[in-house]
Amino acid sequence: MKRSTMAAAAVLSLLAVGAASAQGGGQGNPMMAKMREACGADIAKFCPDKTGPDRRQCVMDNHDKFSDTCKAALAEMRKAMEAAKPQ
Repeated sequence: MKRSTMAAAAVLSLLAVGAASAQGGGQGNPMMAKMREACGADIAKFCPDKTGPDRRQCVMDNHDKFSDTCKAALAEMRKAMEAAKPQ
């Protein structure tokens, strides 16, 4: 699986977990709030009726269609995840 696809899946998982708090003004993890803001419209556009694993797959399938803003946020998240991995 390509790194960008893995990052998209990871980000989607984070978005799904944080979706319930999205209406709370973005409290909690600042990276999560940034990802919701950057990718929320793309996910709503390309995967409006998907949830859970179906949404994750939809994000991976449509990643190339996402906005440059979302792609940049995905790349940033990937770097942060790689930096946080135990060496």
